[in-house]
Amino acid sequence: MRAMLAENRLHPSDFIWPLFICDGRDCEEPIGSLPGVSRWSIDRIGAKAKEAAALGIPCVALFPNTPENLRTERAEEALNSGNLICRAIKAIKDSAPEIGVLTDVALDPYTAHGHDGLIDNVGNVINDDTVSILVEQALVQAAAGADIVAPSDMMDGRVAAIREALEREGHQNIAIMAYAAKYASAFYGPFRDAVGSRGRLKGDKRGYQMDPANIEEALREVELDLAEGTDFVMVKPGLPYLDVVARVKDAFGVPTFVYQVSGEYAMIEHAAAAGAGDRDALILETLLAFKRAGASGILTYHAVDAARLIAG
Repeated sequence: MRAMLAENRLHPSDFIWPLFICDGRDCEEPIGSLPGVSRWSIDRIGAKAKEAAALGIPCVALFPNTPENLRTERAEEALNSGNLICRAIKAIKDSAPEIGVLTDVALDPYTAHGHDGLIDNVGNVINDDTVSILVEQALVQAAAGADIVAPSDMMDGRVAAIREALEREGHQNIAIMAYAAKYASAFYGPFRDAVGSRGRLKGDKRGYQMDPANIEEALREVELDLAEGTDFVMVKPGLPYLDVVARVKDAFGVPTFVYQVSGEYAMIEHAAAAGAGDRDALILETLLAFKRAGASGILTYHAVDAARLIAG
């Protein structure tokens, strides 16, 4: 009776699985602050995509750990058509052409200073100069075979600029998923370990990421990105911002995604390891909360675990 009357259900097609890419061959690099999550070298990433596809997960999201010698003030490696992300896209398309590939459009994995954009001599991010580079980065990723480009930088005007460039260059079928309401959160720490940006950040990101106290601002940010041509919007982080997810979905009725970020994942893993709760139940209950709030889909490091649990 409970199953018959359930108002919300989880399915593997609800999930996008974030994967971290590292340099080298036959490499798996466990990430200490993300128990159970590793970085994978290009020659092994195709197998991870095939694993996801076999479970019915429709899309993976790629994030690079750029080698130290390629991190610069102006993030030139982001525009290299042979960078880790572009090579990973090809490896996935060769191994599992049926799965979608989402790529991160932001400069923090490539900058020596750890910011999502270019900075001036006092550490402020330069919005318009950054947008020009983000446009080129999106075009490089689209040419490599990305299905969805996801600007996560929170610069003003970048969605319109990316959309115009994609159309101009013949990439009309590439979708944009804008990180439309991305908060300056304390929950990002393990992710910064994963992409090698922790400890290098000069200042903080509050100048361009949202104040956790604000929700009306989030609605304005979403409205702007929709007007500029994004196909989907995202709220990030997840559990602490369920109210934002619900308000966005109610206000706009568009595909609304949520990112269960690294700190949220780590809390579940550590709580389960400490005996504070059953791991499987914690995973599924948390993911169901996103669906109940109105999320169309969820980026989660638990994607494969959850898909297996759902399958029984």
